[in-house]
Amino acid sequence: MSYRHIAVETDGPLASLVFNRPQILNAFDNDTMDECRAALQAFAEDDAIRAVLVRGEGRAFSAGFDMKAAAQRDMSTVDHVRRQMERQFDFIMAFWDCPKPTIALVHGFCMAGAFEVALACDITIAAEGTRFGEPEVRFGTGIVAMLLPWVVLPKHAKEMLLTGNDKMDAARAHAIGIVNHVVPESELVPFGRRMALDIAAAAGPSVFFTKRAMNRTYEIMGMRDALRASLDIDVILNATPSAEKAEFGRIRKEQGLKAALAWRDSRFSDGS
Repeated sequence: MSYRHIAVETDGPLASLVFNRPQILNAFDNDTMDECRAALQAFAEDDAIRAVLVRGEGRAFSAGFDMKAAAQRDMSTVDHVRRQMERQFDFIMAFWDCPKPTIALVHGFCMAGAFEVALACDITIAAEGTRFGEPEVRFGTGIVAMLLPWVVLPKHAKEMLLTGNDKMDAARAHAIGIVNHVVPESELVPFGRRMALDIAAAAGPSVFFTKRAMNRTYEIMGMRDALRASLDIDVILNATPSAEKAEFGRIRKEQGLKAALAWRDSRFSDGS
């Protein structure tokens, strides 16, 4: 299969899924999400593939969901909102559900939906200087896949999500358990590749069933039901008007996304 918005590479037992829209910081539109899910399914069906590296081309892992594309969608009804939110949710969870171990190699920016993709991957390695964030509450929307409380302690999750912090550095992300390792950017891919090769060298059935057992542990604790319940709330949130959402949308339409982001950030104590 040929792809327009991602690149797929294979190297022996390793596969790479590369977000390839660097001109817009690898933002995810619907086509990109569909291509990622197709690639992950192809990796799952290929017995030669033992581990999957997930990274972004250019200056960033990804800035998250494509806000320009979002502004052009018909979201006038709850049904329209639900279909789009479920599409985004299924995209994120495809990395969790992939039977092959997924390793996110993040650099530059790892924001919003991309942050949730990194959480959904089995292992996350960050380059020094990476900036993480979930700024949704700052412009009137919500979290698609509420994975963060399952990865870090609730106090850390609430601080990040309720403030809309989008300036968390890699050291802080490592300290609270969002990432496994922080390395120089020049070492990001080599480090990730070495870890993936260690996984590939292990007994295939053992890796497969161990990942399945760990995922099922979380799901038996109620993670999947909790994520679905959070998604239901997110649908309601995104279908509910708010002054902040309306003003952000107006500025984005009239002055562009950069101006809308500047308006959003000027309202908070960090000012940028």
